[in-house]
Amino acid sequence: MTSLALGPAWLDPEHLIQTFGLIGILLVVFAESGLLIGFFLPGDSLLFTTGLLVASGRYLHHPLWLVCLLIVIAAVVGDQVGYLCGRKAGPALFRRPNSRLFKQENAARAHAFFAKHGPKSLVMARFVPVVRTFTPIVAGVSAMAYRPFVIFNLLGGLLWGAGVTLLGASLGEVAFVHENIEAMLIGIVLLSVLPIAVELLRARRGAGRAPSASPAAGGQPEAPPADPGQGQPV
Repeated sequence: MTSLALGPAWLDPEHLIQTFGLIGILLVVFAESGLLIGFFLPGDSLLFTTGLLVASGRYLHHPLWLVCLLIVIAAVVGDQVGYLCGRKAGPALFRRPNSRLFKQENAARAHAFFAKHGPKSLVMARFVPVVRTFTPIVAGVSAMAYRPFVIFNLLGGLLWGAGVTLLGASLGEVAFVHENIEAMLIGIVLLSVLPIAVELLRARRGAGRAPSASPAAGGQPEAPPADPGQGQPV
């Protein structure tokens, strides 16, 4: 296998797996699923590479079913922690100043995603980088009922954690994948960010078509955005 030529070397999925093994994979999945500091970690490409390496017996020598089970548990527990942090921190989380590890636009993007798709966003966001990190936190801030959160959290963790890993294991037996692994991983990264690009494009087009209302023209002034912490329970 060749290294993925994107980002710093220590974020390369194969390098992470070779250095930290299964424990490193589980820590990355946990952090990216619900901790604010985990939004930059390689989720999809890491799981795909994990499945591929398990199938080939390189670096990882655990049964595939056990690896998938542990990944799903790490993903579900990560979202649980994110939800509890959101419930505890509340709106103060969205008033934090920007820093190297926290950007207001990331939190706002996840809040808009959650507001648009409701509880099912917990499943859909699993396949969208950055958004998957902030969505469980937004669910907690919005006081989403705990029972449906747990149900959709389990479903999302299963589909994403086990699904992407099994996909890597299945395709890992294909010779073409082995010969073009770097291109495959780059393709996964591009597919992962595609939903974000589509949403940004739609938002820009919508903003360009929306007429600007001003008091001088007889229109009503635009209402200030609602506080994410004042969302109604789902």
